[in-house]
Amino acid sequence: MRAELPRSTVLTRRTLLATLAAGIVSVPARADTRAPRVATLDWALLETLLAIGVVPVAAAELVLFREVAVEPPVPASVIDLGLRGAPNFEALRLARPELIFNSLYYAEAEPKLSLIAPVETISVYRSGGRPFAAACEAALRLGAATGEETAARALIAGVDAELGALKDRLAQRAGRPLLVINLGDARHFRVFGRDSMFGEVLARLGFANAWQARTSYSASAPIGLEALARFPEAFVVILRPVPPDARRILPESALWNALPNVREGRVAVLDSVDPFGGLPTARRFARLLAGALERGRIGAGGVFG
Repeated sequence: MRAELPRSTVLTRRTLLATLAAGIVSVPARADTRAPRVATLDWALLETLLAIGVVPVAAAELVLFREVAVEPPVPASVIDLGLRGAPNFEALRLARPELIFNSLYYAEAEPKLSLIAPVETISVYRSGGRPFAAACEAALRLGAATGEETAARALIAGVDAELGALKDRLAQRAGRPLLVINLGDARHFRVFGRDSMFGEVLARLGFANAWQARTSYSASAPIGLEALARFPEAFVVILRPVPPDARRILPESALWNALPNVREGRVAVLDSVDPFGGLPTARRFARLLAGALERGRIGAGGVFG
């Protein structure tokens, strides 16, 4: 008899690997072997579906998803439902989904969604939660609901193996704490805490997150740029996009150039990554971060180039 894992279970790395080895799925597999037509409003679920080989019939804000999340690529066949918070329900109805995946972010839409097709709510991000473990469980649930359990387990195992390999590769660089931020403008930033996907990836790569204070739903903003002075030893990781005024003003800013991190070239700007993504986001962030750290010292003058 196969054991089942309750949906509320938090998966540690050890229990996750044991789960995969035993073939345990967090929800019962579908009896119907035909893959359902699915749709979603949530980007973490969208990228996970694509990563396990499930192309939804419809999803939200695809133009922005392609710019921010970047990967996995979204096939042209996927209907764009418009804003995640205010989707086009008529377009969704015309897409004829048989199952809609939603998250707590868009819970207000559920009554209208449920008039179109059954809704399954799967949330990677909860206040005070552990998004990496939740992303693994989300992959298992999506795999079970779509008949792609094997692909879901392969995704989890592949991301876990890649992060393990990157940890070994970066072992000699792991002594310095990292600070992961988005620039809001030339004077403010948003910082990602230990309960963010980025914070969890840092820990899995063997790095300390320089930001130890509490956050609101994985991140804190807005924070004045002068707060960076409290972290002189940190390597500052900036996620694109960089606002035009910050790109123009900061290279000439006395405050910015006085920061030890900037003076010593310990600043990197990474290509865009979804701040609230799933396992594909974890993998993308880890790869981009490893590349930046392996390039070593980064001159402040060209950091926004």
